[in-house]
Amino acid sequence: MTDLMTLQKVLDIRFKDPSLLQQALIHSSYTNENPDTAPVPNERLEFLGDAVLGTIIAEKLYQLLPDATEGELTRLRAALVRRTTLYRLARTIGLSEYLYLGRGEEASGGRHKSNNLAGAMEAVIAAIFLDRGFSAATDFVLCLFDTDLKESARKGAGIDYKSQLQQLTQSRQQETPAYRIVQASGSSHDPLFTAEVFIGDTILGRGCGKSKKLAEAEAAHSALEQLE
Repeated sequence: MTDLMTLQKVLDIRFKDPSLLQQALIHSSYTNENPDTAPVPNERLEFLGDAVLGTIIAEKLYQLLPDATEGELTRLRAALVRRTTLYRLARTIGLSEYLYLGRGEEASGGRHKSNNLAGAMEAVIAAIFLDRGFSAATDFVLCLFDTDLKESARKGAGIDYKSQLQQLTQSRQQETPAYRIVQASGSSHDPLFTAEVFIGDTILGRGCGKSKKLAEAEAAHSALEQLE
Protein backbone atom coordinates (compact mmCIF):
# COMPACT_ATOMS: atom_id res chain seq x y z
CA MET A 1 0.00 0.00 0.00
CA THR A 2 1.05 3.57 -0.56
CA ASP A 3 2.94 5.20 2.30
CA LEU A 4 0.75 8.24 2.84
CA MET A 5 2.87 9.53 5.73
CA THR A 6 5.93 9.73 3.48
CA LEU A 7 3.96 11.50 0.76
CA GLN A 8 2.61 14.03 3.26
CA LYS A 9 6.20 14.85 4.18
CA VAL A 10 7.06 15.28 0.51
CA LEU A 11 4.07 17.60 0.05
CA ASP A 12 4.77 19.32 3.37
CA ILE A 13 1.07 18.96 4.18
CA ARG A 14 -0.32 17.10 7.18
CA PHE A 15 -3.83 15.94 6.27
CA LYS A 16 -6.63 15.98 8.80
CA ASP A 17 -8.33 13.31 6.68
CA PRO A 18 -5.65 11.20 4.92
CA SER A 19 -8.37 9.31 3.02
CA LEU A 20 -8.74 12.39 0.79
CA LEU A 21 -5.09 12.13 -0.21
CA GLN A 22 -5.49 8.41 -0.78
CA GLN A 23 -8.49 8.97 -3.04
CA ALA A 24 -6.48 11.51 -5.06
CA LEU A 25 -4.07 8.71 -5.97
CA ILE A 26 -6.61 6.08 -7.03
CA HIS A 27 -6.74 5.49 -10.78
CA SER A 28 -9.98 4.19 -12.28
CA SER A 29 -8.23 0.93 -13.23
CA TYR A 30 -7.57 0.24 -9.55
CA THR A 31 -11.21 0.92 -8.70
CA ASN A 32 -12.31 -1.49 -11.43
CA GLU A 33 -10.23 -4.26 -9.86
CA ASN A 34 -10.94 -3.31 -6.24
CA PRO A 35 -14.51 -1.96 -6.12
CA ASP A 36 -15.03 -2.89 -2.48
CA THR A 37 -11.86 -1.35 -1.01
CA ALA A 38 -11.48 1.57 -3.46
CA PRO A 39 -14.96 2.38 -4.82
CA VAL A 40 -14.19 5.99 -5.84
CA PRO A 41 -11.36 6.91 -8.27
CA ASN A 42 -9.70 10.33 -8.37
CA GLU A 43 -11.63 11.69 -11.35
CA ARG A 44 -13.97 13.97 -9.37
CA LEU A 45 -11.04 15.34 -7.40
CA GLU A 46 -9.18 15.87 -10.68
CA PHE A 47 -12.09 17.98 -11.94
CA LEU A 48 -12.10 20.11 -8.78
CA GLY A 49 -8.31 20.41 -8.71
CA ASP A 50 -8.27 21.75 -12.26
CA ALA A 51 -10.61 24.58 -11.20
CA VAL A 52 -8.71 25.34 -7.98
CA LEU A 53 -5.37 25.35 -9.79
CA GLY A 54 -6.68 27.61 -12.54
CA THR A 55 -8.01 30.11 -10.01
CA ILE A 56 -4.76 30.24 -8.03
CA ILE A 57 -2.59 30.63 -11.13
CA ALA A 58 -4.95 33.23 -12.62
CA GLU A 59 -4.83 35.36 -9.47
CA LYS A 60 -1.04 35.16 -9.27
CA LEU A 61 -0.58 36.11 -12.92
CA TYR A 62 -3.01 39.01 -12.41
CA GLN A 63 -0.77 40.26 -9.61
CA LEU A 64 2.52 39.63 -11.39
CA LEU A 65 1.54 41.20 -14.74
CA PRO A 66 -0.60 44.30 -14.12
CA ASP A 67 -0.22 45.48 -17.73
CA ALA A 68 -1.12 42.20 -19.44
CA THR A 69 -4.38 41.97 -21.38
CA GLU A 70 -7.08 39.38 -20.76
CA GLY A 71 -5.95 37.40 -23.79
CA GLU A 72 -2.32 37.46 -22.71
CA LEU A 73 -3.19 36.33 -19.18
CA THR A 74 -5.37 33.55 -20.59
CA ARG A 75 -2.54 32.26 -22.76
CA LEU A 76 -0.06 32.37 -19.88
CA ARG A 77 -2.43 30.53 -17.57
CA ALA A 78 -3.09 27.86 -20.20
CA ALA A 79 0.64 27.35 -20.66
CA LEU A 80 1.17 26.94 -16.92
CA VAL A 81 -1.68 24.54 -16.14
CA ARG A 82 -1.43 22.34 -19.23
CA ARG A 83 -0.80 18.61 -18.89
CA THR A 84 2.89 18.66 -19.74
CA THR A 85 3.62 21.13 -16.94
CA LEU A 86 1.61 19.14 -14.41
CA TYR A 87 3.29 15.92 -15.55
CA ARG A 88 6.75 17.44 -15.13
CA LEU A 89 5.97 18.80 -11.68
CA ALA A 90 4.42 15.51 -10.59
CA ARG A 91 7.62 13.78 -11.58
CA THR A 92 9.75 16.24 -9.64
CA ILE A 93 8.00 15.27 -6.40
CA GLY A 94 8.01 11.56 -7.23
CA LEU A 95 4.22 11.25 -7.35
CA SER A 96 4.36 8.20 -9.61
CA GLU A 97 5.56 6.07 -6.69
CA TYR A 98 2.32 6.64 -4.81
CA LEU A 99 -0.33 5.92 -7.46
CA TYR A 100 -2.87 3.12 -7.02
CA LEU A 101 -3.09 1.37 -10.40
CA GLY A 102 -4.80 -1.75 -11.68
CA ARG A 103 -2.58 -4.62 -12.78
CA GLY A 104 -3.16 -3.98 -16.48
CA GLU A 105 -2.46 -0.26 -16.19
CA GLU A 106 0.66 -0.97 -14.15
CA ALA A 107 1.90 -3.46 -16.74
CA SER A 108 1.37 -0.96 -19.58
CA GLY A 109 3.57 1.65 -17.91
CA GLY A 110 0.71 3.60 -16.39
CA ARG A 111 2.84 4.79 -13.50
CA HIS A 112 4.72 7.03 -15.92
CA LYS A 113 1.93 8.09 -18.30
CA SER A 114 1.52 11.85 -18.51
CA ASN A 115 -2.29 11.78 -18.22
CA ASN A 116 -2.20 9.65 -15.06
CA LEU A 117 0.40 11.82 -13.35
CA ALA A 118 -1.10 15.15 -14.44
CA GLY A 119 -4.55 14.01 -13.30
CA ALA A 120 -3.22 12.82 -9.96
CA MET A 121 -1.45 16.15 -9.48
CA GLU A 122 -4.73 18.00 -9.96
CA ALA A 123 -6.48 15.57 -7.63
CA VAL A 124 -3.86 16.12 -4.91
CA ILE A 125 -4.40 19.89 -5.18
CA ALA A 126 -8.14 19.31 -4.74
CA ALA A 127 -7.51 17.06 -1.73
CA ILE A 128 -5.41 19.77 -0.09
CA PHE A 129 -8.11 22.33 -0.84
CA LEU A 130 -10.86 20.19 0.70
CA ASP A 131 -8.82 19.14 3.72
CA ARG A 132 -6.93 22.31 4.60
CA GLY A 133 -8.70 25.09 2.73
CA PHE A 134 -7.93 27.50 -0.09
CA SER A 135 -5.05 29.21 1.69
CA ALA A 136 -3.14 25.94 2.14
CA ALA A 137 -3.85 24.94 -1.47
CA THR A 138 -2.59 28.32 -2.63
CA ASP A 139 0.63 28.02 -0.64
CA PHE A 140 1.23 24.54 -2.06
CA VAL A 141 0.53 25.52 -5.68
CA LEU A 142 2.64 28.70 -5.56
CA CYS A 143 5.55 26.78 -4.07
CA LEU A 144 5.21 24.01 -6.65
CA PHE A 145 4.92 26.44 -9.58
CA ASP A 146 7.39 28.99 -8.25
CA THR A 147 10.02 28.58 -11.00
CA ASP A 148 7.42 28.43 -13.78
CA LEU A 149 5.63 31.51 -12.49
CA LYS A 150 8.85 33.48 -12.31
CA GLU A 151 9.70 32.44 -15.87
CA SER A 152 6.24 33.48 -17.06
CA ALA A 153 6.58 36.84 -15.34
CA ARG A 154 9.98 37.32 -16.94
CA LYS A 155 8.71 36.49 -20.43
CA GLY A 156 5.36 38.15 -19.91
CA ALA A 157 2.97 37.89 -22.83
CA GLY A 158 5.84 36.88 -25.07
CA ILE A 159 5.75 33.27 -23.93
CA ASP A 160 7.63 31.20 -26.49
CA TYR A 161 5.19 28.60 -27.77
CA LYS A 162 7.40 27.90 -30.79
CA SER A 163 10.32 26.84 -28.61
CA GLN A 164 8.04 24.71 -26.45
CA LEU A 165 6.59 22.99 -29.51
CA GLN A 166 10.05 22.37 -30.95
CA GLN A 167 11.21 20.79 -27.69
CA LEU A 168 8.12 18.57 -27.61
CA THR A 169 8.32 17.37 -31.22
CA GLN A 170 12.05 16.77 -31.03
CA SER A 171 11.65 14.69 -27.89
CA ARG A 172 8.77 12.67 -29.35
CA GLN A 173 9.52 12.49 -33.07
CA GLN A 174 13.08 13.79 -33.42
CA GLU A 175 11.77 16.35 -35.93
CA THR A 176 11.60 20.15 -36.02
CA PRO A 177 8.28 21.78 -36.97
CA ALA A 178 8.06 24.19 -39.92
CA TYR A 179 5.73 27.15 -40.47
CA ARG A 180 4.00 28.71 -43.45
CA ILE A 181 1.70 31.70 -43.88
CA VAL A 182 -1.39 30.42 -45.68
CA GLN A 183 -3.45 33.62 -45.74
CA ALA A 184 -3.02 37.36 -45.39
CA SER A 185 -6.05 39.63 -45.21
CA GLY A 186 -7.07 43.06 -44.01
CA SER A 187 -5.48 46.40 -44.81
CA SER A 188 -1.87 47.45 -44.43
CA HIS A 189 -2.88 49.27 -41.24
CA ASP A 190 -4.85 46.34 -39.81
CA PRO A 191 -3.49 43.09 -41.28
CA LEU A 192 -4.42 39.58 -40.23
CA PHE A 193 -2.18 36.63 -40.99
CA THR A 194 -3.01 32.93 -40.75
CA ALA A 195 -0.18 30.46 -40.19
CA GLU A 196 0.09 26.69 -40.12
CA VAL A 197 2.72 24.60 -38.39
CA PHE A 198 3.50 21.17 -39.73
CA ILE A 199 5.86 18.22 -39.75
CA GLY A 200 6.16 16.53 -43.11
CA ASP A 201 2.65 16.51 -44.57
CA THR A 202 0.92 16.63 -41.19
CA ILE A 203 -0.55 19.95 -40.04
CA LEU A 204 -0.17 20.24 -36.27
CA GLY A 205 -1.98 23.53 -35.72
CA ARG A 206 -3.23 26.79 -37.17
CA GLY A 207 -3.31 30.30 -35.75
CA CYS A 208 -4.03 33.93 -36.59
CA GLY A 209 -2.32 37.16 -35.59
CA LYS A 210 -1.66 40.77 -36.50
CA SER A 211 1.84 39.83 -37.63
CA LYS A 212 3.43 36.73 -39.14
CA LYS A 213 5.30 36.14 -35.88
CA LEU A 214 2.13 36.27 -33.78
CA ALA A 215 0.28 34.01 -36.22
CA GLU A 216 3.08 31.43 -36.02
CA ALA A 217 3.07 31.64 -32.21
CA GLU A 218 -0.69 31.02 -32.15
CA ALA A 219 -0.26 28.08 -34.52
CA ALA A 220 2.36 26.63 -32.18
CA HIS A 221 0.03 27.20 -29.22
CA SER A 222 -2.77 25.37 -31.02
CA ALA A 223 -0.42 22.49 -31.85
CA LEU A 224 0.68 22.21 -28.22
CA GLU A 225 -2.91 21.95 -27.07
CA GLN A 226 -3.62 19.24 -29.63
CA LEU A 227 -0.49 17.22 -28.88
CA GLU A 228 -0.97 17.38 -25.12
